[in-house]
Amino acid sequence: MVRIARGGTVTVLVALLVAGLSGCGSVPGMPVPGEIDVRTLDVGAFPVDRFSYSQDAGADGPMLEGIRMSEAVVTSSQVDPSLKFGRGSKVLPDPATAIDFLANVSEPILKNRKLVVGYAASGADRDDPEGQTRPTTDATALTVVALRFPDSDSATKAATELESADIAVSPENRKLSSAKYPQALLHWRPGVANIGAFLAHEEFVISLFVQRPTPDHADLVSWVDKAFTAELAQLDRFEPTPTADIADLAVDPENLLSRVVVADRSGQVPDPDKFAVYGRNYLINSADDQNTRARLLDESGFESTAYADGSSVARVRDAAGAPILVDGFIESAGDAYDPLAAPADVPGAKCLELNDKGDPERQYRYRCFVPYKRYVGVVSSDSDAEIRQKTAAQYALLANSL
Repeated sequence: MVRIARGGTVTVLVALLVAGLSGCGSVPGMPVPGEIDVRTLDVGAFPVDRFSYSQDAGADGPMLEGIRMSEAVVTSSQVDPSLKFGRGSKVLPDPATAIDFLANVSEPILKNRKLVVGYAASGADRDDPEGQTRPTTDATALTVVALRFPDSDSATKAATELESADIAVSPENRKLSSAKYPQALLHWRPGVANIGAFLAHEEFVISLFVQRPTPDHADLVSWVDKAFTAELAQLDRFEPTPTADIADLAVDPENLLSRVVVADRSGQVPDPDKFAVYGRNYLINSADDQNTRARLLDESGFESTAYADGSSVARVRDAAGAPILVDGFIESAGDAYDPLAAPADVPGAKCLELNDKGDPERQYRYRCFVPYKRYVGVVSSDSDAEIRQKTAAQYALLANSL
């Protein structure tokens, strides 16, 4: 299902939407044939005029590159279709965050080798138990991390040092090898059903952690081989920003973020959870059924998504894809939400309301989906009056922005 959660976390992905490339201009609010006059909509205090954020990222260039790297890391279902339960993904902006996915003793290595940024994604063949954040011991689970370094030499040295530090954590750890990837560095603890691995590839280090139901080292190595094969192919499709150009990355080059309705446009800075533009893998990594989510994105012609302060906009290939995306998101919302009548004056809008199966501490009471041409906006609120104004404002902003 789609997790409709509060706040900016990787599990809020369904809310992501995107704005489009600049098109034909018009007077703000002036209707075109076949469209409503958005000046008649009750948008409250939400700004709905055409707008552009500053493109200067300041010191946040590496953060923007980390957000781009969401497309550099394979989803678990790409490694094996059985790993369909997304466990989320995360930008790793610094060594202190990266060690959430590595041994704690790795932090000095990442600092010394000048980690640029990283990205991690995880999935499993079954959902985590209710209220827990770890897979059960009988699950197959995979975490893939891509770490970016200044150059290939730094990456090669980092991989060797990370493996040495990791294996030294326990005297019971033992090295393993892969016939398919002899340059990879693998280790496990006999009798324990998981394996860790590192592989340097150009300026990247790929880190893997695989859990299986039984401690069979040959089986574990076979899963490492599958994961490396998929991740290397994914990295080869990704175009990293040259190190010298990272500081010059633009915040919102296609004006996607500027088409997301927010209460306050001031003070917005790059943030992986609160102010960011992502591609398809970010949405897939949080899905309870990654294969179904991937099909939805393909069928709707999904291109990219922008997320700002709990609202979002997704861009699809053409106008025919927008209602497909809306219906797919609603279908995957789960049984904690019931259909709710959308504001009648917002064309095509569809809404949901949290029922007694939901958790109001984690989930918004209302969520509405707003299609407009090639775009789908998603807005949330706990207030009936505000959700109606937000829904109208999202429609008006999209109309005024194109």
